[in-house]
Amino acid sequence: MKNITVALDDETYRRARIAAAHRDASVSALVKGFLIGLAADSPVPRDLKQEHEVLLDSIWKRHPKFTAADNLSRDELHTRHALR
Repeated sequence: MKNITVALDDETYRRARIAAAHRDASVSALVKGFLIGLAADSPVPRDLKQEHEVLLDSIWKRHPKFTAADNLSRDELHTRHALR
């Protein structure tokens, strides 16, 4: 378990203590509950490397003979596209 420190101005801390007392809890328990809820609502982080690989694979499957070494000119690209 990790401990954290949060700096609050006196008035905010006083109000937080009152709110916690009304809920029969501590300020720490309120903050912990808030952070647990926040973490539960967060979307799962995206795996950008895996998404990139999937994208490159799908491009390769659609254009298996094309490589970056082709170095086509702008006109060749347009001609190639028009032939489809």
